[in-house]
Amino acid sequence: MTDAERAARILSQSMGLSYETLLQKLKDGSRSEIVLARRVGKDAVGRIAGADIDGVYYARDDVRFYPYASLACQVLGFTSYDGAGVTGIEQYYDKYLAGEKGEILYDTDLVGAGIEGATAAYLPATDGLSVTLTLDYRIQSVAERVMAEAMETYSAKAAQAIVLDVTDFSVLSMVDLPSYDLNDIPRDDLGELNARSRNHLVSDVYEPGSTFKIVTAAANLEEWLAGNPDALSADYIFSSSRTRTVDGTTIRCWSDHANGKHSHQTLAEALNNSCNPCFVDIALSLGKETFYEYLAAFRFGRATGLDFSGEAIGMLLPEQTLRECDFARIGFGQSIAVTALQLACASAAAVNGGKYYAPRLVKTVSEESGAVLLRTSPVLLSRPVGEEASRLLTSMLEGVVRDGSGRKAYIEGYRVAGKTGTAQKYEDGRIAQGKYVSSFVGCFPADSPKYLVLVIVDEPQGAYYGSTVAAPCAKSIMEGIIDIFRIPPSEG
Repeated sequence: MTDAERAARILSQSMGLSYETLLQKLKDGSRSEIVLARRVGKDAVGRIAGADIDGVYYARDDVRFYPYASLACQVLGFTSYDGAGVTGIEQYYDKYLAGEKGEILYDTDLVGAGIEGATAAYLPATDGLSVTLTLDYRIQSVAERVMAEAMETYSAKAAQAIVLDVTDFSVLSMVDLPSYDLNDIPRDDLGELNARSRNHLVSDVYEPGSTFKIVTAAANLEEWLAGNPDALSADYIFSSSRTRTVDGTTIRCWSDHANGKHSHQTLAEALNNSCNPCFVDIALSLGKETFYEYLAAFRFGRATGLDFSGEAIGMLLPEQTLRECDFARIGFGQSIAVTALQLACASAAAVNGGKYYAPRLVKTVSEESGAVLLRTSPVLLSRPVGEEASRLLTSMLEGVVRDGSGRKAYIEGYRVAGKTGTAQKYEDGRIAQGKYVSSFVGCFPADSPKYLVLVIVDEPQGAYYGSTVAAPCAKSIMEGIIDIFRIPPSEG
């Protein structure tokens, strides 16, 4: 660098950078080479090259371009400056995407000096392969639009959604807002980058609340059908009391049970009313050993098997150390923490005939010619419940949407089943006043489930019940799917 002042002036004018900052870097003699800027535009490079500045040079680089900008950004992930996958699919499937660099080889002597007259050998680069996802960009677009509207309407902290194909657990959509533009990654702010690039649906846990009652009901129905005398029948009439006391801890229903509300409830009605004490009764009647066997079969406390890095396993208290009052709360979705993906997969298995598959994000890996080198297939991991229990449960959940707390997810002419959830949040081990997680999980068509939609709205302001906030979002996403595939109304 023969003239740092001139260099700093030309560079700052050409690239819009600070003259003082550039001058300081150019006068730093502690390093032999420094990078001043990356992704510099062609026009700026032309002006700098034409100025003929001693000691300054540029190098060509590759750049990834994402035509859908922020769409599914946490799923796709991003690469480092040198093209190596850092997060998401970019990281998990990097060995297929990266390709191999080319080389030019020269003959040298023992000390590395070139041999006069030697001929260079060229090894060409190998292109990376193409990865095709299970995501449907049309469903993803609809889901992101719906959740963005919900986030704005309720001034929420975050808004998320998952759409699964319940027949094989292909992930059709994953929405995690707020997001970021993959063409403008905030690399200079690590805090913001980590927060926005993290796939919270896979890597973070939360108390699911009443949506978890799907699992409790499924376990009870399977045990009842199997003849377990401790299980409660589908026609069992629960006590009309608003409270249950376990280990000196009183558990209450959200309703005051005044004027005969929630009296003489069957299981279907308990789901409709989302009555916590009823699900306390179910958990206690099944007992820890039996219920924990179902939790294991629904893969709580372990990874789902998604082809994605950083999956959390949730928080499931050890059966041996579990207090009875905490066990009672698990029955209605407290004292247990799950990932959104775990809940979606468990719910899908509960309504699809009892088949739990490993969820997957990638469909194929192929060459540029189109030749498929790798095709993923559904992998059955467990059978937590049988077909009859699944059929009965789905019918009950259809009643929740038709007659109960999920009415705002009802779509005229279509059979939708689902369950709402409203969970309190905890901070420093205590309930955070005024902070809730609103959710809804549903599927359609209920007579032969194909699509499952899970919606989560974190800390909505004003309204906060899952029936009010989350259920309408799920309805809008389902209506989008109906429009995309032109799904006809259900018969009858």
